[in-house]
Amino acid sequence: MDAETLQSFIPVIRYIVAALTMILTLGATTAICIIGKTAIEAIGRNPDAAGAIQINMILAIAFSEAIGIYILVVAIMILIL
Repeated sequence: MDAETLQSFIPVIRYIVAALTMILTLGATTAICIIGKTAIEAIGRNPDAAGAIQINMILAIAFSEAIGIYILVVAIMILIL
């Protein structure tokens, strides 16, 4: 292949890599679902500890959501740069 043909593949490769990067957000989404499910089960077992469980749940969800946002930023950077 010549250099011109390879240059025409670069945009396609960028879109594929950005799409694969966005698939990683499924991990963050799954983590949020598992955290929520576990917190609801824990509150169901011990309603007196609902306050402490809820605080920890919100903190864990915020960290998982931040990872998803970082992945989105990386995908956008791949498309722009």
